[in-house]
Amino acid sequence: MIDDGRALYAEAAALAARLDGHYMDQFTFAERATDWRGNNNIAESIFTQLQGEPRPIPDWIVMGAGTGGTSATIGRYLRYRQYPTRLCVADVEHSAFFDCFRTLDRSRVCDRPSLIEGVGRPRCEPSFVPGVVDRMMKIPDAATVAAMNVLSRRLRRAVGGSTGTNFLALCRLASEMRQASVTGSLVTLICDSGERYRQTYYEPAWLAARGLDPAPFEAALSSFLATGEPLALDVDDVINPQSLQNPTAS
Repeated sequence: MIDDGRALYAEAAALAARLDGHYMDQFTFAERATDWRGNNNIAESIFTQLQGEPRPIPDWIVMGAGTGGTSATIGRYLRYRQYPTRLCVADVEHSAFFDCFRTLDRSRVCDRPSLIEGVGRPRCEPSFVPGVVDRMMKIPDAATVAAMNVLSRRLRRAVGGSTGTNFLALCRLASEMRQASVTGSLVTLICDSGERYRQTYYEPAWLAARGLDPAPFEAALSSFLATGEPLALDVDDVINPQSLQNPTAS
């Protein structure tokens, strides 16, 4: 049985109707909840904070798929302001966004939910706007956990799965830029704390029970950060050439 969340959405709407409430439905309407033209949205905030940096216009912004709403806001803002910055959306295993982007089929669903909270969705949510995304990566769950571990040690604070997904995709882009002798800046977000995942992503027995071995990914990522050697990871990756040719907001 495919769990695409439709029963859950239907029950939430029915509950609101029975109780004379309002169903917020963040997954359907997330992309319109923010003024993507400005008004201190997340994209404008990123560029404001970068004004004092040596390279204030980033080459890439990396954002997890989430509900689709944040990537829609950032992608639309980049095109509205006509920045050369490109948007890479990082997705995870058992999430429908990547397949939707690759096949242009919004009906794609997954047969089981993602293990990485806050990123994967079993259906391609209406808030996801593929036309403003320049590239997508599908990050293996074990690689997400590895990136969490590596980044947590460097920051001396525990981060969560969404952050690990973002960081892995960012490092892969950084490796490509380094190999091409391209200098520039990249931006991503620390989305979540790792404290709530002490008994899951940070627990070896939990990982082993689910067949996840982050060690090879962790070794590769640590080597890249220490030496600058190419980051060799087998990651599904799709570039959207049409979005690069269309500077207008979708």
